[in-house]
Amino acid sequence: MARDPETIEREIEQARTALAATLDQLGTKANPQKLAEQAKDGVRAKLDNPKVKYPLIGAGVLVAALLVRKLFR
Repeated sequence: MARDPETIEREIEQARTALAATLDQLGTKANPQKLAEQAKDGVRAKLDNPKVKYPLIGAGVLVAALLVRKLFR
């Protein structure tokens, strides 16, 4: 069954438009700056969690105390 050339051209143009939109979305998602920002925001959110924040503070204080103790011995 043969299709007319105008229909084929319209379908090709729609496919090009869809492909361009998809490539734009991929370019936005794969942007290194955006990925770095997302990673940084994720780490900050994790560190703001009290279950993570306070044990890290405690570990830091313990390490500092051990260093001070070793320096003055």
